[in-house]
Amino acid sequence: MNDLQLRTVNVTRYVTPLREGGSMPAIAEADDNFLYVLKFRGAGQGTRALIAELIGGEIARILGLRVPELVFANLDEAFGRTEPDEEIQDLLKASVGLNLALHYLSGAITFDPTVTTVDAKLASQIVWLDCFLTNMDRTCRNTNMLIWHKELWLIDHGASLYFHHSWQNWQEQAVKPFFLVKDHVLLPWATELESVHEEFTKILTPEKIKAVIDIIPDDWLEGETNFETKEDHRKAYIYFLTERLSHVDVFLKEAQHAREILI
Repeated sequence: MNDLQLRTVNVTRYVTPLREGGSMPAIAEADDNFLYVLKFRGAGQGTRALIAELIGGEIARILGLRVPELVFANLDEAFGRTEPDEEIQDLLKASVGLNLALHYLSGAITFDPTVTTVDAKLASQIVWLDCFLTNMDRTCRNTNMLIWHKELWLIDHGASLYFHHSWQNWQEQAVKPFFLVKDHVLLPWATELESVHEEFTKILTPEKIKAVIDIIPDDWLEGETNFETKEDHRKAYIYFLTERLSHVDVFLKEAQHAREILI
């Protein structure tokens, strides 16, 4: 039985856009009176970015890493009609229904590797996670990590699982090394990859992977021409991640090799 679930909130107020990258996320308030960083289904990469965000965030949480709470954020059809910015209004209109939001960490600051040192185990855990998820977006240029109450939090996994933007040779991608690990901002500190590897492969079971995939909303899986049914689409994510889990030695060796070259 799948006991993994996300809360659903209703967006009540658009606060301010976060003009970072092409997805135009925003800070918004919901009917539980909390602020969230709202990721829109109507943005450039559509629901695929939301699926990657959901899978990446919840797998990171299963592995014990700090990720702001993820919630489904419902956007009403009437929301945004009074928005004066035409570009934002179009985005809101295209995002009616379920979106994804992360709890807003008020006062958090962007992680800067020249200011904050990350201990070897945590660095190794995050490098392992990003190799598993094929997350290309944890570099010096864009760390996608925050310091909040003196602790490191992971945000923005929307660039993970990049194979699903075309689904080309996706079965082969599941068992390939993650060559972009060479650009990972935490790779220099990741000296405990072997022990983290042993720990994480015991925690992250195929059953837990399936539990994450099962909470993807059905309507996020619509319009994908590579699969006959939504269930086939869902099974493809499960296959990719479980197959990757059974070939983790491949990306572990690549990460270790990249680190040897780096140092």
